[in-house]
Amino acid sequence: MAKKTVRIATRKSPLAMWQAHHIRERLLQHWPSLHIELLPMVTSGDMFLKDRLSTIGGKGLFVKELEEALLDGRADLAVHSMKDVPVTLPEGLGLMSICKRQNPLDALVSHQYSSFTSLPHGAVIGTTSLRRQSQLLAIRPDLTIKPLRGNVQTRLEKLRLGEYNAIILAAAGLERLGMHETITEILTTELMLPACGQGALGLECRLDDKDLIKYLAPLNDPLTALCVDSERQVNARLGGNCHVPLAVYCCPQPEAHLLIRAKVATPDGKIIISNAQEGSHQEAIRLANKCADALLALGADELLQTPT
Repeated sequence: MAKKTVRIATRKSPLAMWQAHHIRERLLQHWPSLHIELLPMVTSGDMFLKDRLSTIGGKGLFVKELEEALLDGRADLAVHSMKDVPVTLPEGLGLMSICKRQNPLDALVSHQYSSFTSLPHGAVIGTTSLRRQSQLLAIRPDLTIKPLRGNVQTRLEKLRLGEYNAIILAAAGLERLGMHETITEILTTELMLPACGQGALGLECRLDDKDLIKYLAPLNDPLTALCVDSERQVNARLGGNCHVPLAVYCCPQPEAHLLIRAKVATPDGKIIISNAQEGSHQEAIRLANKCADALLALGADELLQTPT
C-alpha cells in the first residue's frame, strides 16, 4: 500500500529542519509504513544574506531550489512556510495540503525594553521586511530601521551583541523552536498586520504523484487552507509582488464568517491604504477579490509601482 520512500526537500536552517521533521512525524502517524528521508538544501535566499530580498528576487528564492528538486525527481515533497511561497507555482507542481495555522502574528524581541511602546526615540529596530518596516514607521517615524537577515538563531545573536535595540520576528518560528521565552511582546494586528500565509505550513509536490497526494490529504486543515487561499488571492490580484509592503490576513470569525484585512504602503510608512471585508466561508474568494479591488481603487496600483 505504502510508497517505499518519500524524500522531503528542506532548507538547512534549524527552523526549516524542525518543520520538515514535524511533517515527517505527522505523515508517519497516518501512514506508519512510509519510509521518509530528508534532503537538506541551501537555497538562493540563504546565500545572499547581506541583501534585501526585494533587490535579489523576493521570497521565492527560499523555495526555488526545493521546487527544482521536486521537478527533477530528487525530492518528492517540499515543506514551506506559506509566507515564503509565491502566488504562482511552477507548472507540474501544486500545494496539496496547508496545515493548521499556528500563531500568525509578529513578535517584538528585546533585551532592553518591555514593549513596543517603551522603545525610546530613535530606537534601532532590526527587520528586512518592508511590510514590517512600513507599519512600524507609520506609527513611530522616529524609529531607525536596520536590515536583519539570517536564520532565527543568527538574528537573535545579533540582538544579543547589541546591534539593535529590538528585532521583529514571526512568532510562529520562535514558538516552533521552543523559544517562547525570547518573545518580549506579541504585536497586535492593529500595529502589525501579518504577511500572506504567515504561521501556516504548505506541502508542495508533483501533481502527477497521486499516491503522495493521498498521503498528504489528512494533513490539510480546511479552514486554514480557506484563509490562506483567500490571502493569496488578494496578493495575486495586486500583482503578487514581494518587493512592496503588502500585508494581508484572513481571520475566522463567529458564525462561519471570515474577516479579510489588507494594507499596501510606501516603505517609509507615510502612505498606507487599507481595506477590510467580512462574509461567509462560501464567499471567501469573492471577498478577497473585493478587498483587492478596493485597494486598487484607492491607489494601490501606484504604490505597487513605487521603487523600494
